[in-house]
Amino acid sequence: MKKSPLTMAIISALAFGASAMAQASESQVAEGFIEGSSLNILNRNMYFNRDFRKGEARVLPSGERSSYTEAWGHGIMANFESGFTQGTVGFGIDAYAGLGLKLDTGDGRYGPGGSVNMFPVDSDDRAEDSYSKVGAAVKARFADTVVKAGDVFPTTPVVHYGDSRLLPQSFKGVTVVNESIEGLTLQGGRLHAMSQPQESTSRGDFATFYAGQVDSPWVGYFGGDYELNDNLGFSLYSSRLKDAWDQYYAGMWWTYPLSEDLSLFGGLNYYNATDEGKKQLGDFSNNIYSGSIGVKYGAHRVALSHQRNNGDDDFDYLRQSDSIFLDNSLQYSDFNSPKERSWMVRYDLDMADFGVPGLSFMARYALGRDADYSNANSIYMRTDGAGGAGNPLTDQKRWERNLEVKYVFLEGSLKDLSVRVRQMTTRATAYESDLDEVRVIVEYPLQVL
Repeated sequence: MKKSPLTMAIISALAFGASAMAQASESQVAEGFIEGSSLNILNRNMYFNRDFRKGEARVLPSGERSSYTEAWGHGIMANFESGFTQGTVGFGIDAYAGLGLKLDTGDGRYGPGGSVNMFPVDSDDRAEDSYSKVGAAVKARFADTVVKAGDVFPTTPVVHYGDSRLLPQSFKGVTVVNESIEGLTLQGGRLHAMSQPQESTSRGDFATFYAGQVDSPWVGYFGGDYELNDNLGFSLYSSRLKDAWDQYYAGMWWTYPLSEDLSLFGGLNYYNATDEGKKQLGDFSNNIYSGSIGVKYGAHRVALSHQRNNGDDDFDYLRQSDSIFLDNSLQYSDFNSPKERSWMVRYDLDMADFGVPGLSFMARYALGRDADYSNANSIYMRTDGAGGAGNPLTDQKRWERNLEVKYVFLEGSLKDLSVRVRQMTTRATAYESDLDEVRVIVEYPLQVL
């Protein structure tokens, strides 16, 4: 009988845990439910606008048509993590509560089609004044293995919760993490629901970025990360979105110090995706990869990357999640269309070397070519006619530029408060929008316990 990703995860994790049981650390034994507890509160203030330069019109609640979306809100997220009870098997609880508040929507410049997705909308397609999220998970620790059941936040290349709006995305299900071997982290899980960042429910249906809602009962994943040393690491993962896809990921990163101030770095990422079960997303077999190489000299960091999708369909992933570990996945574009080739150059500057610690800059530019939907299936097909009519789009092109400045207070009463300004411009042929975008994000984390 073929084992599910969750079964494989549990078997592997328990095996490693059993072998390391006798070597459990003194800190684990001494830690208690209360003594090991923590409570953190994150305040996140976000302003977000998008200007559709091709004039894609959408109908606002007022009945007017607009190509501009604007939103400003404040999110408060409280996370409580208990320690573990004493004993061979320790038990604990994780819980979170989030509140999202609408501050302004630009005099009604918010509604369906704007793709900002910061707030839920009411029956009249108007942004709600507030929304909330609550959730909890029970957990158990056996040696170096932790099992959680309930509301969870996985962080793997194939299933990774998203955190690019006021409140984070979450999943419901079971996760297993094992760290019995030094440098190796094994992770697995089976999840039966997901929430979008702007949703109050924690029992939402699964959805993908390009196909939308998918009638799938669960997603499972298993894999691991191995850090050989400070300069070399590897990752290997698999996942299954039941009746939609099987995904496999392999990645590596490396650094090579040449001197105290000079070093080389790089990495590779590879995904393979095939249809599965009832094929809710049609027939497909995709593989996409990216590779990067760069140099760091003092405060300066420059990187070049190349990415290519060899498949006939878009490389898809869970909607609003961060489950796409590709170098050319940027602020808006992922450069993951069928047959698309892309190149990117990125520059980072840390102003600490110039007497301004906490201040940093980033600029990157990516160019994509040769997107071709000639052989795409019906789910991912894009044509030159309205409503799917016309001929498949071919020879499609796009570029995207991102600029970012960030400042983090490193001391004083505002310690750890960060201010980040992000500007994005993208231009494309028929298959994508022309967009100008600005995000201003202020975050203030507080450690209560």
